[in-house]
Amino acid sequence: MGNRLLLITILLGSMLSRCGSVEERKGGLEDYVDPTIGGVGLILEPTRPLVHLPNSMVRVHPIKKDELDDQVAGFPLTVISHRIGSAFAFSPVFGAEDPWQSKIVIHSQEAHPYSYEVIDARAYDRVAVAPATKSGIFRIANADGSIEHRLRFSIINTGGFIKTQGDSAFVGEEHYNGMRVFFYASFDGSIKDLDVQGPEGRRNVLATVVSDGSVLELRYGVSYISIEQAKHNLEAEIAGKDFATVKAEAKRTWAGALSKIQVRGWDESKKRIFYTALYRTYERMVDINEYGQYYSAFDQQIHQSDEPFYVDNWIFDAHIAPHPLNMILDPEKDQAMLRSYIEMYGQTGWMPTFAATFGDWPAMVGNHTAAWMADAWTKGLRDFDVKTAYQGLRKNSLEATLLPWRNGPPSTLDDFYNANGYMPGLVPGEPETVSEVEPSWEKRQAVSVTLENSYSDWCVAQLAEPAGRGGEAALFLDRAQYYRNVFREDKGIVWPKNAKGEWIEPYDPSLAGREYFTENNAYTYNWHVKHDLDGLFSLMGGKVAAEAKLDELFRTDLGLPKWKFWAIQPDASGLVGQFAMGNEPSLHIPYLYNYLGNPWKTQKRIRMLVNTWFTDNVFGMPGDEDGGAMSAWLVFSMMGFYQVTPGIPLYAIGSPSFEEISIQLPNGKSFGVLAKGNTDKNIYVRTAKLNGKALDELFFTHEQLMGGGVLELEMDSQRTAH
Repeated sequence: MGNRLLLITILLGSMLSRCGSVEERKGGLEDYVDPTIGGVGLILEPTRPLVHLPNSMVRVHPIKKDELDDQVAGFPLTVISHRIGSAFAFSPVFGAEDPWQSKIVIHSQEAHPYSYEVIDARAYDRVAVAPATKSGIFRIANADGSIEHRLRFSIINTGGFIKTQGDSAFVGEEHYNGMRVFFYASFDGSIKDLDVQGPEGRRNVLATVVSDGSVLELRYGVSYISIEQAKHNLEAEIAGKDFATVKAEAKRTWAGALSKIQVRGWDESKKRIFYTALYRTYERMVDINEYGQYYSAFDQQIHQSDEPFYVDNWIFDAHIAPHPLNMILDPEKDQAMLRSYIEMYGQTGWMPTFAATFGDWPAMVGNHTAAWMADAWTKGLRDFDVKTAYQGLRKNSLEATLLPWRNGPPSTLDDFYNANGYMPGLVPGEPETVSEVEPSWEKRQAVSVTLENSYSDWCVAQLAEPAGRGGEAALFLDRAQYYRNVFREDKGIVWPKNAKGEWIEPYDPSLAGREYFTENNAYTYNWHVKHDLDGLFSLMGGKVAAEAKLDELFRTDLGLPKWKFWAIQPDASGLVGQFAMGNEPSLHIPYLYNYLGNPWKTQKRIRMLVNTWFTDNVFGMPGDEDGGAMSAWLVFSMMGFYQVTPGIPLYAIGSPSFEEISIQLPNGKSFGVLAKGNTDKNIYVRTAKLNGKALDELFFTHEQLMGGGVLELEMDSQRTAH
């Protein structure tokens, strides 16, 4: 044992040394990050070059259509909720055209996690922004050295105001989804002239200001409490600091966050891809506690607290990969996020689904907060009130509606689900009869509702015993088997049923849309039984038959032109056969070959998917990056392992993208992956050892990871049977 530990220590020390030398050559891991990666959406939304600190309240980006747009309309002073809401557009006015409509024409831009700078193409004037946690600073420089600047502040949403305070400050209030956002901004200089546009209650301002020097630096704070609190946030964080100082502090913060994982490999572009993905995993959740108090939109109250209060979580996506990654890199922070959810439950009486800044947003389907909380518990993270958590999750499962994009009490369809074990579907063309169902686009998603809630209820069952309600575990384990009611064994695929219990015809597993499925089709959801893979494989006819079906997923033609397919399935991007790399319900699927006894197929698929769909350019994201899920999957996959089932603390080994990976664990230990002989061609794992001991199967546990050590992989260009 002593010799083995000595070997592990030597290997880790060597890996850290070599990883560190890469950082020295580059100048810092944060400089590998390219926030413009993925900035052109393949079908739907692009990524944004977000400037912020990890999991912090102030988030800023240039307002433009995508990375092909050569104009910047301004900058939000903060993103309220990632991708769906911002507040207060700010922009310097550089051109001679209508100042209310003018945009910055991009000559060049420089995007980092810690700053963004754009130079206007007309006279080479420039503006840059750098963040603190609840404040930020803009630096504006006229190319001709003029000390006179024009500044435009605009309301983005339905109402509010912006006005001056004295001759060197601006304040504002904006209304968004039932809440209010405030800002306070000051600069070194004075206001020379002011123009106002818009009606009372939606007032925008255009100010001509004179700066004390050749460069204008404008500092601002934001708040969800008051203008006075916004000013306090500014003064607490950046008062007296210049742009260079704020930027340098932000850069150091990012260096610390990114250095938790260090990699060494043969391809510099892969490092840019990897660290950009890691940076995106910090986009949400965000802590909105403002120095001892926070406003909660969940009960519309201001609360006194020294605890962080995290909001903005798209749990349908986040439970899959971002939270599992957090549980490795920063489990204390992830538990604080869990406690925030439990606080929200106490404030509303319902466990949140998508805990947006403006309150619970009933998006998507499933009770996936249960998956997140069960995963934490099974990994030994216990710093949250499991009894209250279980109470809320139980209530969401048994007493709330399960319908897509709905909150509230159960409908008649939920009563049917509880009595019959599946959500009934309608025959194509049959009009909707239940008023709670959104009839035009989201519809019933009947099969997905059944599958997602089967998994969610299995997760609830895992928490019953710890919560002192062990007698209820059987109820939820029984509900976890409801997936069987929508699996048609004679066809080998999930299939909708009507209210009479009859299989619906006609039905095309490829082209069935939201009447039966959530953002995908039957080919994807056929594999959405993460909690009972052996049961699923049995329904498919055994592991050999299941493997053949998995092969078929990656090979089956769409059956019609892509543009017609995407009219039905616009979220199904990054296609390989019927497999959709660009949507979160697909993320675990390539790893299922490990469970079927042929891990070389996982290795082949993972390396192909990573190399094909995740590149270091503006097209480098295969689908919507919903705040870290796609990126966290990529971080895991490039490190060489992934957790298929949140709630089962087990990692399946894939094919790493680097020769060496070192994870600095919060307990002071390190976990390394050493992929000997790894190259673009050597994609297969020939042998695997964990801490010197051979692995018979390509899996290891969360406990083994957090215990530290080295996973040694011998890579080869030819597959090996395991």
